[in-house]
Amino acid sequence: MRGSPDPLDVFPDHPVWRALSHYTVGPDDAALSFAARLGRENGWSADHAARVIEEYRRFCFLAVTAPHPVTPSDAVDQAWHLHLTYTRDYWERFCPEVLGRALHHGPTAGGPVEQGRFFEHYAQTLRSYEAVFGPAPADLWPDAQRRLIEDPRARRVHPRDGIIVPRRFVRWSLRVAAGMVLGAVLLWWWRT
Repeated sequence: MRGSPDPLDVFPDHPVWRALSHYTVGPDDAALSFAARLGRENGWSADHAARVIEEYRRFCFLAVTAPHPVTPSDAVDQAWHLHLTYTRDYWERFCPEVLGRALHHGPTAGGPVEQGRFFEHYAQTLRSYEAVFGPAPADLWPDAQRRLIEDPRARRVHPRDGIIVPRRFVRWSLRVAAGMVLGAVLLWWWRT
């Protein structure tokens, strides 16, 4: 990550960071690596998936060292969700050997009180992130409004089940269609 310190330079002897920096999810001989699967499942490039995995490492470090509960960004949460599906690796190797403790994923119970709690946890997470690693990359750690209000509205869509059309294309198409209708009306009016 450009502009932020290497955590090993900041705390070279921290055992959790040292273990995290040498850890990879899943078996080394897998034909489909964790990074490739994460990229495939989210439509990300290999470079983007690698960046998300690095942010997941940083999040996990904060989860076991920060004095408060932490909340991941949506991208980091996608990595965490996928990691949880590697159950043996997660519970038998990652938590006990790398983190030194269990790291449970606790989804929201919903409602305004929970939303307020998660806003505060996310704000604390970003403050702790900056104190340890420097400024968080905004594309992977967006503001709380986007993370906790907009991102949860996202849905997975399989390409065989639908077509995803960018909003800008829809707006442009509507303008073109409106212009064509107006032109047809004017032409009809002019001829009558």
